[in-house]
Amino acid sequence: MNRTQLVAEIFRKKTFLCVGLDTEWTKIPSHLLDSEDPVFEFNRQIIDATRNHCVAYKPNLAFYEALGPAGWLSLAKTIKHIGNQHFIIADAKRGDIGNTSRMYAEAFFNQMGCDAVTIAPYMGEDSVAPFLGFPDKWAIVLALTSNKGSEDFQRDWLEDSRMPLWEKVILKTQEWGTSENLMYVVGATHPEAFIRVRELAPDHFLLVPGVGAQGGDLAAICQHGMNKDCGLLVNASRSVIYASGGTDFAQKAEEEAKRLQEEMEKILANFH
Repeated sequence: MNRTQLVAEIFRKKTFLCVGLDTEWTKIPSHLLDSEDPVFEFNRQIIDATRNHCVAYKPNLAFYEALGPAGWLSLAKTIKHIGNQHFIIADAKRGDIGNTSRMYAEAFFNQMGCDAVTIAPYMGEDSVAPFLGFPDKWAIVLALTSNKGSEDFQRDWLEDSRMPLWEKVILKTQEWGTSENLMYVVGATHPEAFIRVRELAPDHFLLVPGVGAQGGDLAAICQHGMNKDCGLLVNASRSVIYASGGTDFAQKAEEEAKRLQEEMEKILANFH
């Protein structure tokens, strides 16, 4: 999905919600455990309940890899069920170099049909560039993440550049890609940072985790983070998919996704 298509979907559906499919085996409602593939059955019902309220889905690869070969099959079925009307992010946080990165890109883009992959840029251009050569595909670079440990490296001040490391990541990576194939992860728990992010990268899309269970403020993020194309994909995972642990889990997921969509619709209307 290219930028024009993504922006069109955001304004057509009046939402910039991304639903994170962090499907944990121990949290699957018990009534699904007798199904042939409980992970896929859980995802299928979540997707069917929320697809009208979001523009993107973000399977977190760790939750599928932890289940071995069966998890990869569940993931493949999940991606197929999502279809091509939604932006699909493989939250894989890959970050190797050269041919290895190219193989990861081949896997997620050509074999699995994802639109984007999250990338850790610690190894530099070699770890990001191989993902940028695929038409209508995206690299989503970790810049300023929502976890407490983001303070360990990302906020370290660089004397030579006179800026923290996360700012240099945003500036440097723009030499390798464009706003048509490069996004950034900026956590919702740092709403004040969005002012600086937009000074450094006014046109790029941002993937924003941390809304919902982590307590990020959607209004504050949008105030400082939106651009003319919206420019945000705001992810909610646990608050949506685990809104209930009972037989009504899909209904409750839909209600939470709809609540977020309606809030986003108001923000988009006021923005324009």
